[in-house]
Amino acid sequence: MKPVPFEEAETYEPEDGWRRVSMAGSDRFSFEWFEKPPGHSSPMHDHENEQVCLCLEGELTVVTEDDSVTLEQNDSVLLEANEPHRVENESEELAVGLDVFAPGRDFDFWTDREE
Repeated sequence: MKPVPFEEAETYEPEDGWRRVSMAGSDRFSFEWFEKPPGHSSPMHDHENEQVCLCLEGELTVVTEDDSVTLEQNDSVLLEANEPHRVENESEELAVGLDVFAPGRDFDFWTDREE
């Protein structure tokens, strides 16, 4: 067993107010808790990992090249590997979510990427 207390987990803030926290996981899957401030959007991006995005609080809009969906509390969406997407908080309230990646990844995806 490998517990990861939330207060001790590795964190990363790609942009001001957009915080990500690395939860328990492995090379096969990983969990990242995140909070996204009002009006924030991640850049359009893709990655080799499949991703499930679960909205825990507020609303999150997930946009792909072909579609978009707004997630409310406890809604989720599957993004296929290499599917370009971005996640937005179009509301006036803080949004909180949980991303699950398979295979697992670490924060190098954000820290080592080229714009």
